Amino acid sequence: MLDISAQTTLASLAAREDFPILSQMVHGKPLVYLDSTATAQKPLAVLDAMDRYYRTTNANVHRGAYALSEAASTHYEDARKKVARFIHARSVREVIFTRNATEGLNLVAQTWGLANIGAGDLIVLTEMEHHSNLVPWQMLAARTGAILDFIPVTDDGLLDQAAYAQLLERSPKLVAFSLMSNVLGTITPAQTMIAQAHAAGAVVVCDGAQSVAHLPTDVRELDCDFLAFSAHKMLGPTGIGVLYGKRALLEAMPPFMGGGDMIREVHLRSFTTNELPWKFEAGTPAIAEAIGLGAAVDYLSALGMAAVADHEAALAAQMIALLSTLPAVRIIGPLSGPRGAVVSFTVADMHPHDLATLLDADGIAVRAGHHCAQPLMERFGLPATARASAYVYTNGAEIAALVAGVDRASMLFHQG
Repeated sequence: MLDISAQTTLASLAAREDFPILSQMVHGKPLVYLDSTATAQKPLAVLDAMDRYYRTTNANVHRGAYALSEAASTHYEDARKKVARFIHARSVREVIFTRNATEGLNLVAQTWGLANIGAGDLIVLTEMEHHSNLVPWQMLAARTGAILDFIPVTDDGLLDQAAYAQLLERSPKLVAFSLMSNVLGTITPAQTMIAQAHAAGAVVVCDGAQSVAHLPTDVRELDCDFLAFSAHKMLGPTGIGVLYGKRALLEAMPPFMGGGDMIREVHLRSFTTNELPWKFEAGTPAIAEAIGLGAAVDYLSALGMAAVADHEAALAAQMIALLSTLPAVRIIGPLSGPRGAVVSFTVADMHPHDLATLLDADGIAVRAGHHCAQPLMERFGLPATARASAYVYTNGAEIAALVAGVDRASMLFHQG
């Protein structure tokens, strides 16, 4: 029997009673939710804020001269202000609401990209990118004749910085990379990489879908040109995300979609665009979802993002230490150093889907598959991995339950 009794004392950072879903039973067992990298659970503060909007101020925004609409507009724009403060944007006009990080990345590719990338131009990406920060650039390259090249991933799950330096010598027009890998947990040396890219004359797009939820984020300090992230990974609702962009770049970009709210004037044969940020927000927005995101930002701000990062570093260290005691387990990604609390692994000849199914019988929720990063799976010669990811509500006892469950599942599988 695996002895893990000494490694279960780490408490959750957030009050678990704030997350009603965590109190339920699954297959007669207490839920152990370890798939926060895919989507985080929601605290009551977020659920209540969205419910309150629908109960008390449900109206469209920016369009009504009556009290209800004005109240809804105020709450919606207050959420934008909260997000701007959370990432230290210079102006609320640099915060564009989108449906998710994927839409934000596509927005950049289809507006800035089409206006600035041409045949033969180099776009530098990495081998660890989520499909959402890969396919939009593939589509752009197919339309424009641009060239894609990639920063390799080392055997221990880091970006090959020497290879990156060589790529920059080719004067790329664009560099796009994730601030934290959704598979490996790798935290990239973003500030250094951005400065190097700018020195080579490139514009930098950062996928912050994982990092913004888990690390302090200061876009001014990073100096990234664009940053995309999603609410549902940071305690907020699905259906809303954020694209941050430097104001000068956003001002110069053509609109992404046409329709209500993104226009200033429309005539039968012409239109003029609205000012930022509404220039990129066509149609009725996700009002309740924006308000929910604002509440999530409040909740995380109260915890303190430095404390969130420290808590998750401790959880990651515990997860890696305990999983490493199981001889059949192979961890994919860095075993130490700066990393997120997301750990991908395999168990001998057991398919990750079989492992996830057996863990689910114990009430333990993990993700199994390619995690929307098929090229990265190819890099490591794997069809899939199991992935366990923790967040502010995760505690050490749940990590211990995961490891005991993996040990038990491995024995059951090989006995069968």
